[in-house]
Amino acid sequence: MSNAQPSHLELVSSHLSFGGLYQRYRHSSQVLDCEMTFGIFLPDQRQHPQPNLLWWLSGLTCTDENFMQKAGAHRLASELGLAIVCPDTSPRGTDLPHEHESYDLGSGAGFYLNATRAPWNQHYRMYDYVVDELPRVVRDNFSLGEGESICGHSMGGHGALVLALRNPDRYASVSAFAPIVNPSQVPWGEKAFSHYLGEHRDEWQQYDAVALLASHAPGRTVPPMLVDQGEADSFIEEGQLMPQRLEEACQKQGVACELRMQPGYDHSYFFIASFIEDHLRFHARHLGQR
Repeated sequence: MSNAQPSHLELVSSHLSFGGLYQRYRHSSQVLDCEMTFGIFLPDQRQHPQPNLLWWLSGLTCTDENFMQKAGAHRLASELGLAIVCPDTSPRGTDLPHEHESYDLGSGAGFYLNATRAPWNQHYRMYDYVVDELPRVVRDNFSLGEGESICGHSMGGHGALVLALRNPDRYASVSAFAPIVNPSQVPWGEKAFSHYLGEHRDEWQQYDAVALLASHAPGRTVPPMLVDQGEADSFIEEGQLMPQRLEEACQKQGVACELRMQPGYDHSYFFIASFIEDHLRFHARHLGQR
C-alpha cells in the first residue's frame, strides 16, 4: 500500500437509489498520473453502518457508469447491505499516441494490468490502481466493513479472476460474466498484451487466469468462483472467450468453479441484469462467512 496522504475527492454526482446512495467521485491518481472517476453505491448506512465491499470491473469500452446504470444491482445490494465500487476501465485524459484509435487498446481498454512498455507504462497501471491505490482512497473516505469480494464482465471478468487468483487472501469470493479467461491466447489479449507488455509471452502469464491456474500450487487457497456465460454470445464464435479452458484448468487443479452456460443470452447488459441477483447473493453469502 502507498504511504501517500489520502486523496481529495471531488463529488461529481449523487443520487438516492433504493434507500442507498449512488455517487461518482473524481480524484487525482498518483499511480496512473491522471484524473480518475469512480462510482460507489452505499446501502442505507442507518441499517448497514459498515457494509462489506463488492468490486465491479467493467469491460471494453465501458466507464465507471455502465454497471451502476444498467445492471439493476442497487435494490438487492441495499437489501443485502453490500457497498459496490466501480472503477473506470483505463486511465483518462492522457492522450498517448494511438490511445483513442481502437476500442480494444488504450482508452477504455486498460485490461487491469501494469504496462511495462513505453509509452503505456507512464499511465496504464490499472492493476496497482485497483489492488492498492483505489482501495486505500475508498477506505480513507468511507465507512466500510473489512470484507471484500470482486466480480466483473468480459475484460472486467478477466480482471476479477486475475486479481482474485493473485490475491486469494484478499477476496472472499470472485465471479464473472463472460470473462476473457485466457487472454494470452486470444486476439483481444494478444493485441493488448503485446502493446502494454511487449513480445515476451512469459510476462503475459501473470495476467491470464488459465495460466495462473495451471501454475497453482497444491493446497493454495482459491476464492469461491462463479462464472456465467451466455451461449448466444457472438464473441465465443470469434474465439475471444474460452469458458471451457477455465473449466478444464480448474478441474486439473482441483479448484471449485461453478460455470453456468446460459442458453440464448448474449454479451450485453441484458444478460448481466438477468443474473446479477445470483451473483450478489453469492458474494453476500461468502462475505458473511468471513
